Amino acid sequence: MIVLGAILLVIGLLVGISLLTTVGGILVVVGAVLWILGASGRMVGGRRHYF
Repeated sequence: MIVLGAILLVIGLLVGISLLTTVGGILVVVGAVLWILGASGRMVGGRRHYF
């Protein structure tokens, strides 16, 4: 999710489409939060690890 968000963020910035930039930024933030929660040992969505 983080990689997809980063790709959309870069494409949105290069092309100038603000919708792609916004969606990419949201995906990066949500992916980072889920990754941190999973790495700290908390269950995310019923799973011990979130990749």
